[in-house]
Amino acid sequence: MVKQRAAETEDCCPSVLQAPLADGEAEVLARGFAALAEPVRLKLLSLIAAQDEVCACDLVEPVGRSQPTVSHHLRTLYEAGLVDRERRGTWVWYRVDAARIDAMRAALSTAALSAR
Repeated sequence: MVKQRAAETEDCCPSVLQAPLADGEAEVLARGFAALAEPVRLKLLSLIAAQDEVCACDLVEPVGRSQPTVSHHLRTLYEAGLVDRERRGTWVWYRVDAARIDAMRAALSTAALSAR
């Protein structure tokens, strides 16, 4: 799964405004955008991005959800490739995958339009 996610980050994706996406590119981008379409996940991503890394235990109170619910949303962000995680003892620490976020941002970049 980690190798697959790394390959997706490297391979993804041209600007959707520059050329039509291939099916695989569209699937990778859609997975990331779908993960962010949920307000709790978007807030979790912003909380993680505000720090270099954050323990999952510190994310329960700020989003006002139960620990199992937060864990579910964090897993969704991880599976979409938006965050990386590392287990340290009983806790899991999260950090934003900047390359993945940059790839998603580039896919929506209007720079391709101004280059025409």
